[in-house]
Amino acid sequence: MTTVHAAMRDHVRVVDPEAGTVAAAPDLDGRALECVAVHPAAPDRVFVGTFESGLWRRTDGGETFERVGGDAIEQDAVTAAAVSPNDSDVVWAGTEPSRVYRSTDGGDTWTHRDGLVDLPSSDGWAFPPRPHTHHVRWIEPDPHDPGHLYVAVEAGALVTTADGGETWRDRVPGSRRDTHSMATHPDAPDRAWGAAGDGYAETADGGETWCHPQTGLDRTYCWSVAVDAGDPDRVLVSAARGAHEAHSAASAETYVYRRVGDADWERLDGRGLPLGEGVTRPVLAAGDPGAFYALSNRGLYRTTDAGDSWDEVAVDWPDRIADLTARGLVVLP
Repeated sequence: MTTVHAAMRDHVRVVDPEAGTVAAAPDLDGRALECVAVHPAAPDRVFVGTFESGLWRRTDGGETFERVGGDAIEQDAVTAAAVSPNDSDVVWAGTEPSRVYRSTDGGDTWTHRDGLVDLPSSDGWAFPPRPHTHHVRWIEPDPHDPGHLYVAVEAGALVTTADGGETWRDRVPGSRRDTHSMATHPDAPDRAWGAAGDGYAETADGGETWCHPQTGLDRTYCWSVAVDAGDPDRVLVSAARGAHEAHSAASAETYVYRRVGDADWERLDGRGLPLGEGVTRPVLAAGDPGAFYALSNRGLYRTTDAGDSWDEVAVDWPDRIADLTARGLVVLP
């Protein structure tokens, strides 16, 4: 049974898309959510990062979240979280200011993987709305190599490690400077896809080099990327002209695009998915082969034909959803 964890700015919904039902979601007391992470092998262990209150975990389908990592994670803003696809007990967290932490026991204890801010490019890292700081926006573990992961710093660098954070490799020529989200694929070793404020990017050699197919992508402030579970050559990305059109409901105008193989990008207008004026940047996630989900201030939508048609997944959203941005989306098969 597919389960979807859909996180908006101040709440999470756990959705059964087939039945159109929503599980009772534990209350996070309106905390400012930044991210959500769950592993298919441990579906009752849910991690939520918040901006001012650290990292929270729900276990065993419990009715409440508990804060974890408070004794080791020094920053209150946890802006990225990921669970290793190779081991559900290995959990990663990124913060503002930019630091990376790892747990190897499902979130009970945490260690700082230092050295990140010692990279030469770090002197130029800055987040425009708060230029005095920067943060880890995304962590993408490699499903083919437990020690290899990508870490996106907003804004300034996409960096990598080959040894689980013992050492870090600085950004390489051709990599994006403002990566917002990434995707990897279990059937595509060494490939990764990135959606960045400075455009789309993909690699076929584990991040050594990057290419930037843009033809047909008429908006290049990219926010979210997802790859078809059944075909790593089919990619969806959400994009706007700039940050204001992506994030602010008052000025939003965002679209979703699809690329298959080496073909040009096509915009998925008129297919049942709310796009365009008034729509904040959708967060995308892949489900079963051919299935994708999109979460925005218009709700949760699903396609089972790789984007040709979309239907709304019935969710009891609060009225204020129209003014919110989606923060995270995890689909468990």
